[in-house]
Order: sequence, then structure tokens, then C-alpha cells
Amino acid sequence: MSDANAVRDGDNAQGADEVAPPNQGQPPEQDGDHEKTRLGRRSTMKEKFKDQKEKLKTKANPPGGFDPTPFPNAPPGYTVKFTFHRAENLPTGDISTGASDPFLTATLSTSLPKRHKEDADLCYRTRTIRRCLEPQWDEEWIVANVPSTGFRLKCRLYDEDWPDHNDRLGNVTIYVNSIDESWRGFESPGNVFNVKKRVGSKRAYALKAAASAFHKDVSMTPRLYVSAEVVGKSEPPHGQIYTIGPTYYFKHFSPMIGRMTGIKVNKDETADAQGDSNASAAEKDNKHTEKKAQKYDFQANEIQLAGPVPQKLYHRFVEFRPIIGLLFQSSGLRGHILNKALHHQHDRIYNFDKSTEWGTFKPCSEEASLQFLKLAHFDEGTRIFTYIITLDGLMRFTETGKEFGIDLLSKHTMHSDAQIYIACSGEFLIRRVKTHKTHGSSDLSQSTNLSDHEVDGGSPKESPPAKPQYYQLIIDNDSGTYRPDKSVLPDLRQFLERNFPGLKIVTPACDDPDHQKMKEHQRNLKKKSGRNIRMVLNRSPSASSFSSGDISDLDDMDEAGDAGRKSKKERAWEILEEPRRIRETLGPHTSNTLDAGPSTSHTDGVHTNGDGITT
Repeated sequence: MSDANAVRDGDNAQGADEVAPPNQGQPPEQDGDHEKTRLGRRSTMKEKFKDQKEKLKTKANPPGGFDPTPFPNAPPGYTVKFTFHRAENLPTGDISTGASDPFLTATLSTSLPKRHKEDADLCYRTRTIRRCLEPQWDEEWIVANVPSTGFRLKCRLYDEDWPDHNDRLGNVTIYVNSIDESWRGFESPGNVFNVKKRVGSKRAYALKAAASAFHKDVSMTPRLYVSAEVVGKSEPPHGQIYTIGPTYYFKHFSPMIGRMTGIKVNKDETADAQGDSNASAAEKDNKHTEKKAQKYDFQANEIQLAGPVPQKLYHRFVEFRPIIGLLFQSSGLRGHILNKALHHQHDRIYNFDKSTEWGTFKPCSEEASLQFLKLAHFDEGTRIFTYIITLDGLMRFTETGKEFGIDLLSKHTMHSDAQIYIACSGEFLIRRVKTHKTHGSSDLSQSTNLSDHEVDGGSPKESPPAKPQYYQLIIDNDSGTYRPDKSVLPDLRQFLERNFPGLKIVTPACDDPDHQKMKEHQRNLKKKSGRNIRMVLNRSPSASSFSSGDISDLDDMDEAGDAGRKSKKERAWEILEEPRRIRETLGPHTSNTLDAGPSTSHTDGVHTNGDGITT
């Protein structure tokens, strides 16, 4: 007897073979009632899901934002200095060159409790050594608050292979069960650790095996040299491990995006440094001095600041829609796909290749302030930047502002690489002041007044002076993804003042009317320099030049004006978000869209619009 019949029999006391009399040509009453009940269950579940979605959409304070969870209570830890010296006998990752482009990533984990389990472990990445099988890094990583119960240091070796996936060359895991001030550690030139080949690239080790078959004295096992030592007890606050040094930076370049968006950066470090105080007065006064060499490029920056990050700087992503939670936590099929797409987007912007620049600077010094100003191109170009600061003090930023949007994904989500918790996020800009004071006011209404302090007409025409005292860093909490609380802005200012001495730090709230007017003024100046571009980058990341199809397509879109057109990819995502647009897509206006010009849905499509920039 079926479940449906069983329910019917129990409710109506009828046998399985009994048939209810017809009811004016309608189905039997019992079946109708059962069908209504079943549909009622379905609609109830659907309504509950819809209600939950609406609650998240309309909720004044959705989950996320500022998290007041304090650091865990923990005894004083130790400051440990790790040194990654070198590797040898690495396999060949690139057949064309007969070598590899090796780099190392290190992940440190301890028994120290985290504020939340989603907090990321501490990580460090070395620079890439080009075309080498025995790289020599000699890079230090100094970490505070390592507990006496020891640590686990996992070192992964890779062959950098942009735009393809980096090839794994193996890994080394170092376990230390306890440390104290008398711990001898691994003395320089470091302990030798055999690299595990099991997780390495099969192709790379197949070549290695072929070479060792002809030479009996050739070993298959790579080796890594690492040293570690306790520097002393860590300063408070205790309860969180953090990076003290080195303070370093990476500059990532994307010429294709830069060319499409019309963004120019200085051609090299020499052009960045023009205007330094080392230049002679005659050179500065010479009207015929050659202008800075610039190139079309999109620049993404990473700069490691000296910890610790203040305890109050702790924010979780805001779950204002259910799909946002799935994306960050990579839950379900949709969440997994979106999370993977976001990581891919992050890797495209912060790509490591042969054009990537790396350097170090003295922490909490004027040199650090000057290096930050160079990354932001001082106050040139009326630029607005979007930034995030990780829990370990790594600051990522690009020249984006409101003009740059990423399909479906927030700017700050991309910068954070979908980290659930970060320290802070928002936007910033840099302005030069006419006169500098050693202890200038941080009041926005005083320090950024256009008529009194800020140089008329935007940036001065002369080369920017290479002294932090001539500049203001105006940094806010304008981020819808993490929604930093304005109560933490004083802590943010103190943290940046310690890392960038001499630079005037102003931290207005994003809803401050004066600050909003100033940013709008900055954007208006930017618009005067040229039309904004809306770009959808569907081409291969390896493409570094334009084909005839690219040029033709750019001409077509230029004729389309500021209205622009959308690719199939954009229209598909819009339909997924709002199914009602299916009618619009299939409606009469579709034929008009097709008549407007050639299709731009091929892989090299780039689209212009006055709404900003999208990649």
C-alpha cells in the first residue's frame, strides 16, 4: 500500500480498493485534499526561504561588520626569526628554458587559540628567482608571540608559471614541540631538509627522473636550507602571532587592463623617484628637464606593515544576502563556483610574473612613508584608491575608487581574496599641502580646506617633493563588504602613523559630508582627464598585445559612445540574478541590440561605458 493510500485510509477509513464517488467531474475530494496539503508544504518551505532572504536584505544590521571579540588570554610568547636561505637540486619546471622560476611560501601555525577558527594563518612569500634550479633567497621572516608549545612551519616550493597554474616542486614541514629563550634553533646556514616529492609536479619530476637515469650520481630529491632562532620574549599585546618584519612591498602590473582603462604609471623606479631631495636645485629649476617616462599599466600594490594590528581592527564580511555567505564560506555548488571565480579574479589582479617588482624598507621609518607614497604615485593624477588591511598588517590597494566594479564581486572582496575576517577596508586618497607642520591637525575641515591648505587646481605642476611631511593620507571606512565601524578609525590612524612617520593621517568617516564632497571633487577632476571606461576582460591573461579583432572591436565600442554594450557573460549573470530580465532579453529590443553593431561576446571583448571600469 502506498504512503498516499495509507494517509487516505487513516483519515477517511476507506479501503485501498474503494473509489470515492465523483464530484461533478472533479477529482475525488480526498486526493484533492492531499494534493493541497502537499502543495501547501512546498509553498510553506518556499515562503520560509523567501522570508529569510528578505530578512537579510532588509535587515538594518545584517550579520558581520565590526566584531568586538578580544585577543585570547595567553602567556607571553617568543619572537622567532626564520631565514629561508636557499634550495638546491630542484626539478626543471619549464621545458623551454631548462630551468624553473622558484619561489617559496611559508605558513606558520601554532597552538595559540584564534579569535575565530576562520582567521587565516600567518603566511610569507619570497621573491621569485628567475631561471634557476638552485635559488638563493636569504630572506628573513620575524614573527612575534610564538608560544612555548612550539610551532609548525610548512614550506611549499613552486615554479612560477604565469598565466598557467604554478607548478608544485614539493614541500617541507618543520615541527618544533617547544621553545624558550635557551632554544638553540637551527643555526645559519640552516638545517638541510629533504623536500617531499609526492605533491610535486609529475611532469617536472619525470624530467628529473630521465636525467638521473643517465647520471647515477644525480639525486632525485631537492633540498631546502632553513634556519630559525629565538630573538627574545615578545612585547605585548599577547594572544596573537603577528609579523614584525621584514617590511616589504610587491608591485603587480597588468598592461592590458592599464591600456584599456587609460591608466598610466611611471615607467620604472627612476621615474618614481623623480623629485627626490637628492636632485640638485638646477635640475629642479630647469624648464627643459625631461618629463617622467610613463606607460599604460594597471598597478596593484601589496605592502607589509609592521605589527601588531590593533585589537579593535577586526571585521567580518557583512552577510546582507544569502549568496554572500555561500561565496565567502564556499558552501554549496553556487558558493563554490563563485568562491573559485573570486580567487581567480584576485590572482589576475595580483599576478606574479616577470614584471612584478619587489623590495624592502626599514619599518616604521620615513623610508617606509616614502615607499608608500611612491606606490601611490604621490599626489599625481587625482587618484582614489581602494584598500584592505589583513589581520597580519598586509595592505593591498589599487587605483580603483568608485569607478571600478567587478562583475558580481565587490572590490574589497577581490582585494581580500575572500578572507572572512580582515582588519579594515575602505578608500583613500593622497593630497599635497602648501605648507607642512610637524604636528598638523588631523581635523578634516582644517587640514583639507581647499582655500587654505590644499594646492589650488589639484596637484602642483612641479615634481612632487620626496618628503612625507608635504602630504596627507586621507583614508576612510567606505566598504560595503566589511562595513568597518567608524569607532575604530582612531585606532587605524594610530597604526598608520606608527608605520608612516611624517605622513599626515586623516581618518574621516565615510558618511562625513565634507569628506564626501572632497571625494566627489576628486572624481570630477579625474573625469576631466578623460572618459571613464567600462571593461569586461574575457581574453586570455597571457595575451600582451592587441589583435586586429581587438582594434576593430574598440572602434565599434567607441562609436557606441558612453552607453556602451554588454557581453553575453554580463547579460547571463544579470539573468541569473533577476530572472524577469529573460523577457527583456528575448523581447523586441534584442533585435535592436543586434543591429547596433558587431557582436562583442567573443573572448577578446572589451566594453566602454560611463559607469566606471569592470574587469
